[in-house]
Amino acid sequence: MIAAYIDEFIMLCAGAWMTAVGFGYVDLPVPPNQPWLGNLVRQFKWMGPLLVLIAVILGVAAPG
Repeated sequence: MIAAYIDEFIMLCAGAWMTAVGFGYVDLPVPPNQPWLGNLVRQFKWMGPLLVLIAVILGVAAPG
């Protein structure tokens, strides 16, 4: 039971980090020869909040 909450906490932290990087609050330097990484960072704007939402839903729906 506690392992599920740890997993959701890690998901919540990863989603918060992805959101911060996607919206530019945390800088993630992209080397000029890797444009795919810049594209991935732009996708963090929607992936981060989605991951936070999934973590919260799983945390609320977890059997107690």
